[in-house]
Amino acid sequence: MNYKMMGRFLAQILALEGIFMLPALIISLSCGDGMAVKGFLVTLGILLAIVVVLSLACRGAPSAFHAREGLVCVGISWIVLSLVGCLPFYISREIPGYIDCLFEIVSGFTTTGASIVPSVEALSKGILYWRSFSHWVGGMGVLVFLLAFTGEKGQGFTMHLLRAESPGPDVGKLVPKMRKTASILYMIYVGLTVLNILFLALGGMPLFEAVCTAFGTAGTGGFGVKNDSLAGYSPYLQNVTTVFMILFGVNFSCYFLLLVRQWKSVFRDEELRWYIGIILGSILLITLNIRGLYDSLGETLRHAAFQVSSIITTTGFATTDFDLWPSFSKTILLCLMVVGACAGSTGGGLKVARVLLLLKGLRRNIRQMLQPRKVELVRSNGRPVEQKVLDNTNAYLAAYVVILFAVFAIISLDGFSAGTNFSAVLCTFNNIGPGLEAVGPTCNFSQFGSLSKLVLCWAMLAGRLEIFPILVLFSRDTWKRR
Repeated sequence: MNYKMMGRFLAQILALEGIFMLPALIISLSCGDGMAVKGFLVTLGILLAIVVVLSLACRGAPSAFHAREGLVCVGISWIVLSLVGCLPFYISREIPGYIDCLFEIVSGFTTTGASIVPSVEALSKGILYWRSFSHWVGGMGVLVFLLAFTGEKGQGFTMHLLRAESPGPDVGKLVPKMRKTASILYMIYVGLTVLNILFLALGGMPLFEAVCTAFGTAGTGGFGVKNDSLAGYSPYLQNVTTVFMILFGVNFSCYFLLLVRQWKSVFRDEELRWYIGIILGSILLITLNIRGLYDSLGETLRHAAFQVSSIITTTGFATTDFDLWPSFSKTILLCLMVVGACAGSTGGGLKVARVLLLLKGLRRNIRQMLQPRKVELVRSNGRPVEQKVLDNTNAYLAAYVVILFAVFAIISLDGFSAGTNFSAVLCTFNNIGPGLEAVGPTCNFSQFGSLSKLVLCWAMLAGRLEIFPILVLFSRDTWKRR
């Protein structure tokens, strides 16, 4: 295990977190929020001390970097980022209790959007900005940002880190160099975010609110700056957010293909077609099911489209209390929580690509039972899928189910209804945000006990990092010397 290189990388990540806090500090200074300024300054001092110690202790690190180091480095980095990143909330006393602060920032970095804050409008602007920005940087990945804009080198360094942090069943290269791939992904991400801000500002949304809302949309996170999420905004702003939530749920490789004018490759992308089809089908079914709850068909369609887009992309914004919808509509939303967005997007969930592989693998196994001698390959976009990818997908599903029910059992100790507990696990593990019943869009997670909040924090991290970078931290083989 290359501990020194891991320590040096962790120092760089923490230094980057300090840089990310500077705009929030400037906003707090300009607004005269003394306690928020204190929170950011003290946190920056702590970050500086840790970075100096790690940098001095890890000088002369060897360059070899393997898959094991990549997984461990990603898991530890996200945990440490959260442990330190929540300090401005705690030191400023705007969120009482360290565990509550930790829950809030983990929800931010993992782009979950589940909150323990009863009134977000009571928070200062600097804290609101940091809370929303955590979505944006967590959406594409903190480590991917570092890989995109630094020159860190090492044998296997970029490849193993990008594969460990990026969502989806497999990570491929857009260009020969992985660092260049990371840069392209982030440039697309920044461009779409700026475009989102412009469209929101054109609709009359104040610039600060537009920036924070775009951060939540881009990272498919869902932290809002209003207590009613996006319910109080105009239909235009809600529709703009609907469109951009869908766009950020698309595999970013599709945008790269559009930029290089490979139009046919995009239109033939199987995952993209299923993703759009699932969204359109869900909108149609829910619209028909809730058509009597709103004044007009247009309003019904707008709310249905918004909530379907918000849930399948795991954003978590809300324009209405969908917990009051009929059971059929809520069941569709629960299914969308599990399916999630496309691989290679900022969305969570199982991912459409992984669901397709599971269904195709099931179909192949059934056919082989009927015709044992027949050799049949699983294909994606016309190309055969390696057995290793299928095995990893099956392992992921097994781990997903075990964790889902383990977390469900633990938080059930708090005594809430099964519906509340199950939707709480689904919406945190799949990085969605609001659930049903006591954790619905008009409620929050503050009523859970400390143990449940910590377990849900773990579930959010496991869901965002695709389970394995968190699970390997608990394996003895991970820490054995070669």
